[in-house]
Amino acid sequence: MEETSREAVATAVQRVAGMLQRSDQLDKVEQYRRREARKKASVEARLKAAIQSQLDGVRTGLTQLHCALLDVKDIQSSLADVSNDWRQSINTIENLKDVKDAVVQHSQLASAVENLKNIFSVPEIVAETQQLIEQAELLQAHRKLMELECSRDDLMYEQYRMDSKNTSDMHLISNYFEDVQGLSDELAKQLWMVLQRSMVTVRRDPTMLVSVVRIIEREEKIDRRMVDRKKQSGFIPPGRPKRWKDKMFEVLEGTVSTRIEGTQALTRDVDRMWLVRLLEITRKYVLDDLIIVKNLMVQCFPPHYNTFNSLYHNAVSTRVKELAAEDLEANEIVSLLTWVLNTYKRYREEAVLYKEDHLRNRQLPQCYVQYMIAIINNCQTFKESINSLKRKYSQSSEPTDSNAAIEKTLNEVAKEGCQFLLDEVFLDLEV
Repeated sequence: MEETSREAVATAVQRVAGMLQRSDQLDKVEQYRRREARKKASVEARLKAAIQSQLDGVRTGLTQLHCALLDVKDIQSSLADVSNDWRQSINTIENLKDVKDAVVQHSQLASAVENLKNIFSVPEIVAETQQLIEQAELLQAHRKLMELECSRDDLMYEQYRMDSKNTSDMHLISNYFEDVQGLSDELAKQLWMVLQRSMVTVRRDPTMLVSVVRIIEREEKIDRRMVDRKKQSGFIPPGRPKRWKDKMFEVLEGTVSTRIEGTQALTRDVDRMWLVRLLEITRKYVLDDLIIVKNLMVQCFPPHYNTFNSLYHNAVSTRVKELAAEDLEANEIVSLLTWVLNTYKRYREEAVLYKEDHLRNRQLPQCYVQYMIAIINNCQTFKESINSLKRKYSQSSEPTDSNAAIEKTLNEVAKEGCQFLLDEVFLDLEV
């Protein structure tokens, strides 16, 4: 403070000395004094205002701190009350254990009561379901079967939740519903029989084929639901998952293969032109079947079931490979290769149209990529069969015009198939 005072005095002396450097300035001393007095008063007023503002801020801050302190005390008191209530609620929760057990028991009893009617009428429903299956009323039979399975599965699930280690009660429920699995197997046989005759059924009674597909779709949904529940609870009903959709594709594949393989009615001993006739019959059967598939079959199956082209293509490929492995004569080899060449020239055009249809709606068919891969693989299979024939029968290592044309066609089909796959990948990347 003393140093500051000295500096202030020195500054004042210097300022006064600057004002009174000449004698005539002495007359203005009073004027200088009043001016400096006004400046001093102005500075003091500003200082007072600043100090007052600071004091007001401090006063407000102290008031807020006081309020905050009161709020903290209130919160502390509330927390103490919550803590006391929590300690008391622990005892209350423990006392409610009996109520919780009663709720679980009530849930189990409610489920049992809901299925009580079906439980007592199981033999009657089983008989009705069996009769419906025999009458080919497949949709109604499946509805009854689902009721039986639902009753059985719900009872077994509740028993599993209550005591998963009690296998005796599980066996008791399973034995009571033992006829249900037999009904499921019997219904499945009827479905496979309809699918095996699908080419005939779709013309005579397409609604029957639609019913079969609807049943399989229902079972697929139930399979997924049961598998998801197993992940959560560890329980899955007996016989699940049924995987009827996979079995359906196996049956269709076997049906197509049998259709292609069953075209051979003649042998070389009976008819020297047996192979030509066989290939022509095969071509006719495949063409007729694909027309039925295009005009009728696709209307009975969901769009993502569009697998018939691939089934016929694989069946024909397998049949040609089997024929190539037989002891063919020279003219028969030429007939086979010529047939493959002509077939794949047409097939190439169809593949291009197939891709164009897919680009118009890329959601259909869902297995487009798999089909293209099958086309490429089958081209490779045919090439290997041709090379095998060449090594087996040809006396010359030089390729013939026919072989070259066939190999060129197969290479072009495979190359275009690869290009189609790349186009599909690029379209996915753009999305």
